Amino acid sequence: MKMLHMLTYLLVIIGGINWGLWGLLNINLVTMLTGSWPMLEKLVYILVGVSAVYELAMHKQNCKLCGS
Repeated sequence: MKMLHMLTYLLVIIGGINWGLWGLLNINLVTMLTGSWPMLEKLVYILVGVSAVYELAMHKQNCKLCGS
């Protein structure tokens, strides 16, 4: 479970950085990394979204501050 938590946390961070870059500089990091593979780009966005929902649902169990 720790590996799943770390993976989802990483994807949520990547999604947050992507939104920040998009808002500040109009740069889409996911598009830059995936190149001309729109299906891979869509898969990354789906995984980031699923990861955010997972982190939201499991946060209290994983967080040392909130879980106590």
